[in-house]
Amino acid sequence: MRGVSGIVIALVALAGCGGGSGGGSSAPTAPVITTPPVAVTVAAGQSASFSVTATGTAPLSYQWLRNGTAISGATAATYSTPATTSADDGEMFSVTVSNAAGSQTSAAVRLTVSGQLALTDVLTYHNDLMRTAQNLTETVLTPANVNMTQFGLLRTLPVDGLVDAQPLVVSNLTLGGMTRNVLYVVTEHGSVYGFDADSGAALLQRSLLGTNETTSDDRGCGQVTPEIGITSTPYIDRAAGAHGTLFAVAMSKDASGNYYQRVHALDLTTLAEQANSPVTVQASYPGTGDHSQNGNVIFDPAQYKERAALLVVGGVLYTAWASHCDHSPYTGWIIGYDETSLAQTRVLNVVPNGYDGAIWQAGGGMAADAQGNLYALVANGAFDTALDGNGMPAQGDYGNAFIKIATAAPIHVADYFAMNNDPSESAADVDLGSGAPMLLPDQVAAGGSTKHLAVGAGKDGHLYVVDRDAMGKYSATGNLNYQDLVNALPGGIWSAPAYFNGHVYYADVGGTLKSFTMSQALLSTSATSASATTFAYPGASPSVSANGATNGIVWALESGSGSAAVLHAYDAGNLGNELYNSNQAANGRDSFGPGNKFITPTVVNGKVYVGTPSAVAVFGELP
Repeated sequence: MRGVSGIVIALVALAGCGGGSGGGSSAPTAPVITTPPVAVTVAAGQSASFSVTATGTAPLSYQWLRNGTAISGATAATYSTPATTSADDGEMFSVTVSNAAGSQTSAAVRLTVSGQLALTDVLTYHNDLMRTAQNLTETVLTPANVNMTQFGLLRTLPVDGLVDAQPLVVSNLTLGGMTRNVLYVVTEHGSVYGFDADSGAALLQRSLLGTNETTSDDRGCGQVTPEIGITSTPYIDRAAGAHGTLFAVAMSKDASGNYYQRVHALDLTTLAEQANSPVTVQASYPGTGDHSQNGNVIFDPAQYKERAALLVVGGVLYTAWASHCDHSPYTGWIIGYDETSLAQTRVLNVVPNGYDGAIWQAGGGMAADAQGNLYALVANGAFDTALDGNGMPAQGDYGNAFIKIATAAPIHVADYFAMNNDPSESAADVDLGSGAPMLLPDQVAAGGSTKHLAVGAGKDGHLYVVDRDAMGKYSATGNLNYQDLVNALPGGIWSAPAYFNGHVYYADVGGTLKSFTMSQALLSTSATSASATTFAYPGASPSVSANGATNGIVWALESGSGSAAVLHAYDAGNLGNELYNSNQAANGRDSFGPGNKFITPTVVNGKVYVGTPSAVAVFGELP
């Protein structure tokens, strides 16, 4: 598929004029509209695009109508209005498709023009670098209209592979001479797409595979299969480059069986590579751990995939590297690149003298605080129970730990928390790194002190709260973190949490979506509300929409591989109050196909975007 900019292309299936061997021809068939126009919502100043698909004997002719009156010159399968104004709100559009055998006119659909351009972006995984997953500027979707009567599936946008990354949205972007809201989607086939976030029109597409390369095979691991291309959620910096930059990491393979990991920086308006892009990932770090040579651990691109979402902090793009299943040798890499030059400026291995210790976090990103420190949950791997005089692992091995990373050169682990049974949990593959970290807004304790807290959870059923100023380190005699909620998440966590208005949301495997309430800088020891629905593996990574502190909605997906996906919406203050789910409407109206593990919904500007194995489903207010 070719990328397009500023226009909408509709493919019209034409019935062939069949002919027998004697040279006769069949009677022409009248047009049948197979994909009618759909209602469109745009902001004032944007163009609205309508399209139709029909079958019938060629040639087909088209005439678009506005309020039943033919529009001069609107005689193609697509029609784009001039820039809209508030006076266009409520206008009705239809199309007549004709040929020699007859004609058919579509039902009229409504054009809705909002008062101003949407201004909310989603530029990174879970909306911000604290990874709270909250959009606090949602004015369209509310508990009053998110129900099966007013809300549902609008369309699906087909793509060429698995969508494992969270879709991202850039609002008010000038592209192809028009101001648009643009939805960016990446796939495991190594492609990047840009769609009009309001109409669904295809705008851009680019493959990030090198010349004569294919996507990687699954490396004998069923976690990402059948191919590995772009797994992690990109990061978008609107201030980088002339028009803004999308950063992504793609894996590929050449005909000789060599594997590559490359960092790409793409112009937002064209998806063209920026200067110095792409750069091939190579790294070494002092150590004698797995895959070391001459006193240095060596990064082998075949042994890793970039699963954790990307982020930019202090002008540096950070990547973190997951293994393929537990296929050794691998260790725990964090590698940073200058976001302008793509020069490699930071390299850290968090298990340099041991084994394993990848950073995958169920696709969640490392978090960052206002001081530029990074936070990560490390998967099972070597942990040094012998500590130095500062309580740090003597050999620098942080397997299965919650780590804080100071990013000023030289990048290093500044603090950490490890469970008292860290080595035995690692040995049993009960890793903390199956979940993702989330930083909490400042909390005021009972005595009036301000606490800087973070939460993390993995496979062991605990919900760990750490003080980011003193995380607790390691003791064989007990856990020294700020707060330990034992068995709060009994099914274990293979997902990322969310936060809103004093509530922390988690969905453990086989369990319910749960809300834990903050009070005086302490998290409730058990859930204060929960969904009726339980979530099979991998649980759910919820998102939150709200208008400030009001109209809070928690969105969660049942998205296990091989099962039908279901989108749920809950009252953020009481998860027992389900507002909507995509199974409620009759006749499968809102069904959107099978699930895809680790997916999180993107909720912004009146729409909900959900990745699937072959598309992005778009939900919103029904016409």
